[in-house]
Amino acid sequence: MTKKATTVHAKTAKKTLKLSDKKSCIRSASTKRVRAAKLTPVIDYHAAWELANQADLLAFQQGHCNRIYNVLGSHPATEEEKSGYHFAVWAPNAKSVSVVGDFNQWDSKKNPMYLHNLFGVWEAFVPGATVGQKYKYAVIGCNQQLQLKADPYGNWGEHTDSHASILCPTLNRYEWNDNTWLQKRARHNCQEQPLSIYELHIDSWRHNAKDNPLTYRELAQQLAQYLKATDFTHVELMPIMEHPFTDSWGYQITGFYAPTSRYGTPEDFQYLIDTLHQANIGVILDWVPGHFPTDDFGLARFDGTALYEHADPRQGIHPDWGTYIFNYGRNEVRNFLISNALFWIEQFHIDGLRLDAVASMLYLDYSRKPDAWIPNQYGGKENIDAINFLRELNNIIHSSYPGVLSIAEESSSFGRVSQPTQSYGLGFDFKWNMGWMHDVSNYCKLDPIFRKYHHNKMTFAMLYQRSEHFINVFSHDEVVYGKGSMVQKMGSPYLSDKLSTLRALYTFMWGWPGKKTLFMGNEFAQLDEWDFHKALSWELLEKPEHQGMLRLIFDLNHLYRTLRFWHEGDMYEGSFSWINPEDCDNSVFSFIRKSASSTHTLLFISNFTPIEHSNYECGVPFAGTWHELLNSDSTSYGGLNRGNLGSVTAIKQERDLQPCTLSLYLPPLSTIVLEFKRTHMKACDKSA
Repeated sequence: MTKKATTVHAKTAKKTLKLSDKKSCIRSASTKRVRAAKLTPVIDYHAAWELANQADLLAFQQGHCNRIYNVLGSHPATEEEKSGYHFAVWAPNAKSVSVVGDFNQWDSKKNPMYLHNLFGVWEAFVPGATVGQKYKYAVIGCNQQLQLKADPYGNWGEHTDSHASILCPTLNRYEWNDNTWLQKRARHNCQEQPLSIYELHIDSWRHNAKDNPLTYRELAQQLAQYLKATDFTHVELMPIMEHPFTDSWGYQITGFYAPTSRYGTPEDFQYLIDTLHQANIGVILDWVPGHFPTDDFGLARFDGTALYEHADPRQGIHPDWGTYIFNYGRNEVRNFLISNALFWIEQFHIDGLRLDAVASMLYLDYSRKPDAWIPNQYGGKENIDAINFLRELNNIIHSSYPGVLSIAEESSSFGRVSQPTQSYGLGFDFKWNMGWMHDVSNYCKLDPIFRKYHHNKMTFAMLYQRSEHFINVFSHDEVVYGKGSMVQKMGSPYLSDKLSTLRALYTFMWGWPGKKTLFMGNEFAQLDEWDFHKALSWELLEKPEHQGMLRLIFDLNHLYRTLRFWHEGDMYEGSFSWINPEDCDNSVFSFIRKSASSTHTLLFISNFTPIEHSNYECGVPFAGTWHELLNSDSTSYGGLNRGNLGSVTAIKQERDLQPCTLSLYLPPLSTIVLEFKRTHMKACDKSA
């Protein structure tokens, strides 16, 4: 050890002594180290550690160390030829910190940690600590109270009992086999790619023979096969970060850097993602940077002060959930979150993050009474620190990992959520279209006889469609807590009509511009609303009507992926045009999806009443043969096979501001998709 290192250590230790409590165990340990600094080489370990990590710690302090998880937390290490683990934790206001665990009989006196006062980071090396042992930090806060805290940067932890962290092998040891997928991902423009997402709650998707949720490894093969069979492009996992309360569905996170141990080890989770990538399926994680629970073992009042959260409850407590809100204005907190996002991308190869409850982050008065919030420095209600955090997050993700998605669940009218930060946007790739979801759901809940009075619910979203890059979504929130399943929502009194309406709605949804997200069970028409305590009703697939619904979803996904102009045009205005959005008396909607050159055109026409139309006239841009590409009333999907015998011919006759007219059969409660190619045109009509 160099003389310089010893000198730096001695200065740091003396500074620590002046600022530490005289009665703290760390003072005694530090005093002995200072006196022995010139005699005992082991003393220099702390100074050497600080020197080795000084650049990262300084960047962390400034909010710019995007991989601080490599420095803080627990990591396998060797000191003086003794193997063990190194521990480091940020707790600047603590009076003392020690690491306790299975390796020292949970005795807080055995492994006191050393404070690097300049950075507020405590660290220690524990020889003999091994993989699988449980541990926590014994933190005596500035309030002189002892708390046992889980590791904020721990990669493995308990979800029951003591909620301890668990020593984990290095995550870099997993041998990935998804390089082809990652290279392809980096080359693609996500706006022009097909994106059809299957939203999944692991705990209640399928259960094994013992009626337990599938493990990560059990899930890997089954999920990959199922998603290939239904032709979804991605799966979105509801939060898998460690959380103590199962009924929170993962949205009350305590271990931001740890995949939950409910289903296996971190390496098992890496295996799951690797398997899905090899099956050509992307993985998106739900991520919750807006709040965290108040559990004593977690981030809450970590060093006796409001360290990760705001001290003032008007800024620091979420009124809806009683949780703490992150202090985005604090460099180290912002760094904790940004580093966490990159952690999942780098260590687990995930392909995107869907950020939960973004609206609650953006507004200081979100869900608050008039006297229960603090305006920003300009007197406004916008949370400027949160806005800056989101912009920084998206810039870093996109510059570091092209092709990785960021998706906002944002329910307000906040502008430019999915526009680039260079254009004063928040920088997300996509935004959930919550307005479309609620309007369309509310329309379909109505008895068909009343739908004509609410016709605009199905068309209104087009007025703002191009303001954002939208994902059309029917999420878990729509099928829980008394809202009923998607089938139950359909307003017709008879089950057969409900199923027909749902098929018509899904086909309408896939035709509507924007990417797609569907919650598990919706794809085969789960009859009961989602019960997160038990598996989906897979036995329904023994019935032809549920098999048909699943086959419809496959065909929609397959056509959407195969017809490039369909998915490439999701974000571009010229790819969509109404034919007739105003036929409220018949509750019929018709629109066009077309390629840029108009050589390939699809007509979507939906009938949301139980009344058939045998000669329904509809304007179209071209004369000639229009082939029936898909009909939601097909017997293949559980319908009655009423249609147009495969094709219908348009004649040159103006209608609906179009030069040509189709006269077609329109089944009740159905959507049909007609395809036209330029090669179908008659020679005399090529001028059309």
